[in-house]
Amino acid sequence: MKIAVSGKGGVGKTTFSALMIRALDANGKHVLAIDADPDANLAAAIGIRGAETITPISEMKSLIFERTGAQPGGIGQFFRLNPKVDDLPDALSAKMNRIKMMRLGGVERGGAGCFCPESTLLKALVRHVVVVRDEVVVMDMEAGIEHLGRGTAKSVDRLIVVVEPGRRSIETAGHIRQLAAEIGLTRIKLVGNKVRGERDRDFLERNLSDFDFLGFMPYDDALIEADLEGISPYERSTAAKDAVCRMINEL
Repeated sequence: MKIAVSGKGGVGKTTFSALMIRALDANGKHVLAIDADPDANLAAAIGIRGAETITPISEMKSLIFERTGAQPGGIGQFFRLNPKVDDLPDALSAKMNRIKMMRLGGVERGGAGCFCPESTLLKALVRHVVVVRDEVVVMDMEAGIEHLGRGTAKSVDRLIVVVEPGRRSIETAGHIRQLAAEIGLTRIKLVGNKVRGERDRDFLERNLSDFDFLGFMPYDDALIEADLEGISPYERSTAAKDAVCRMINEL
């Protein structure tokens, strides 16, 4: 099962991803967790010790040069478009139980643009883990699908877009679906988060009636408290955790 998770910043997609990853691990699945959102910290949400010390792959300049033959940030360089990446998930991942976690990091747009050695290496890595690897793969992505290409999208079983009751979240969901359609990714499910009651659920279902909802996660102060305490939300017994477990069974 290969799952990509996206959504507007702040909607709780990293919390959802972490709950899903921990629940899959508890069910005996080997999970490759990919943090593809430069502003998120999936490792901490999962509960991996030393999460703050994990270096994003996009910042490993010597590795990028070794695999692509070009220096990161350079302009007008020749570099390999199909770098070797098959050994990286085992060599560079942080481990916890049956979970392997990799942090991709972001690519500086600046003078290098997005067609650069860093971006090429990251996209090749994502393509490898989605198309070739046999673990369950869960990717926590930014509010877009920058790391996915047309060939990769064919192997993604579901793109899950996390939404919250709010106009901007709804607009972002529509934008993500448009981006996904451009690369042929149409297997999309929504997860409603921070739902305070029937009124919030009705709001989401009414305004996103042309989407298919996988499920809903209730608003829960326990999730906020877990973040403040620096522990994984999975360590709390919450209705959101139960809801994610039911969604996994549905998938």
